[in-house]
Amino acid sequence: MKTVCLRFYTEENKLHEGYLVYEYLLEKAKEFGLSGASVFKGIAGYGRHGKIHKESFFELGSDMPVEVVIITSNDLAIEFIRFLKEKKLNILFTQNEVSIAVID
Repeated sequence: MKTVCLRFYTEENKLHEGYLVYEYLLEKAKEFGLSGASVFKGIAGYGRHGKIHKESFFELGSDMPVEVVIITSNDLAIEFIRFLKEKKLNILFTQNEVSIAVID
């Protein structure tokens, strides 16, 4: 079975259907039965528009970069991406084949 790693890149305060995008992705990944997911917050970053995002004491909302990482089978990844496209989620992602192992 082919295993893939999906990495979604968003901003901490970005919303989709009334939910924070990273929370939306976690909930939907769980509903789809994907193997596991984690969310990581960046300390700074910039994207295609060139705006640097970094935390500031004086800002009310946080637009810090957030990465959602999901490991799953290729078949489930295809279904999940198809679902996100149907929901018109505007998000950058990468998909790479990975080998997984557990050290006991």
